[in-house]
Amino acid sequence: MTKRVQPDFVDVLDLDQYVRGDHHAMFRRMREEAPVSWHEDPNSRAPGFWNVVRHGDLTHVNRDTTLFSSQMEGSLMHDQPQPSGFDSRGSLLIDTDPPLHTRYRRLINKGFTPRMVGLLEQYLQHRAEIIVDNVIEKGECDFVTELAMELPLQAIAEIMGVPQGDRRLLFDWTNTMIGAQDPEYTADGEVSDMPEATAAATELYIYSEQLREQRRNDPKDDIVTKLLNAEIEGDKLSDDEFGMFMLLLSVAGNETTRNATSHGMHGLSSTPGQWDLLKSNLPELIPNALDEMVRWGSPVLHFRRQSSAPTELGGVEIDADEKIVMWHVSANRDETVFEDPDTFNIERHNAHDQIGFGGGGAHYCLGANLAKAELRIIFTEIATRMPDIKVVGEPERLRSNFIQGIKHMPVTFTPGKRKHPVEQLAQT
Repeated sequence: MTKRVQPDFVDVLDLDQYVRGDHHAMFRRMREEAPVSWHEDPNSRAPGFWNVVRHGDLTHVNRDTTLFSSQMEGSLMHDQPQPSGFDSRGSLLIDTDPPLHTRYRRLINKGFTPRMVGLLEQYLQHRAEIIVDNVIEKGECDFVTELAMELPLQAIAEIMGVPQGDRRLLFDWTNTMIGAQDPEYTADGEVSDMPEATAAATELYIYSEQLREQRRNDPKDDIVTKLLNAEIEGDKLSDDEFGMFMLLLSVAGNETTRNATSHGMHGLSSTPGQWDLLKSNLPELIPNALDEMVRWGSPVLHFRRQSSAPTELGGVEIDADEKIVMWHVSANRDETVFEDPDTFNIERHNAHDQIGFGGGGAHYCLGANLAKAELRIIFTEIATRMPDIKVVGEPERLRSNFIQGIKHMPVTFTPGKRKHPVEQLAQT
């Protein structure tokens, strides 16, 4: 039996290091000295978990859904069910295994037809113009809250059929869900582990139930209606599956794309020559630049699996029913895969090998193409209309070991003219 000893330089549960940005140095040393390592966890039912930090090992775990299960204990580090009784195993897409996952995903794909996605892109192009309009005359703004936040929020809200007046609710709920360990996003400024996040998830789930009933009573030519009517051999999404997918869509589609946008701007501005290079070769370089943004920024720090049988990983013996935490943020900076991995480089020849969208396999991100479309649209708009934009202060990072978030990031630019008459997002 493998000796379970936590390396003395490893503490992935220290949330303050993610605020400081110190975690990259820790993961670098883990890749060198302890690529598969034990970690004690006083807050878990089990005594601890295994950290997986190398690109190859993570890809192996992610693709073997039989041996490394998402459904047994869920895909997040915390245990289920929660004290509140909230349990997403078997009903949230990322917390299922094949064949249930295969069936679930096939039904959801029915809603995301090329025509629906194409119509959404047209809408997002218009929204991107308005988003830039709303700051272009000021010459400065908070990039995160005034530029990066809006397009993903509008995309997900449009998919869900959320009225403009309610769209800020989505932002607040998802912020609470992923920011429960950051005092800025808690009601009393005190951090908690899960209670506030669970409460926000419950509110969002209830809201999705209301949207579901509205669409059943008043069908539209939209993705929600298509999801409700999606059918394969008589099989349809259950009400719980629909609600859980809306929950996943709200968080995954909003928080991750917003943070990829923010990290992308930080990398472009802080790395000499990168912003000018992208502006000069926008059509040619933007696809690769988007992959580099996701690789370098790694919006999702980790996901969890549970071993279904005894196995070996990286020369380490793992027992059945043990928690395994895959650190995407580390794998995306694996020196054996990416040359000079800490440097942001939009000409990186293998940026597409980033695993920020899951590294292939059954759990490859359903919204990867939509996320890339949003990134392409907003950065094209910014490059065209705010060509001298630059970050003028250190990013303020989220206190979390799940989402590698940026909360605030000041930028300046030469003021410009609006494309459209004065129009507030909340009014359209």
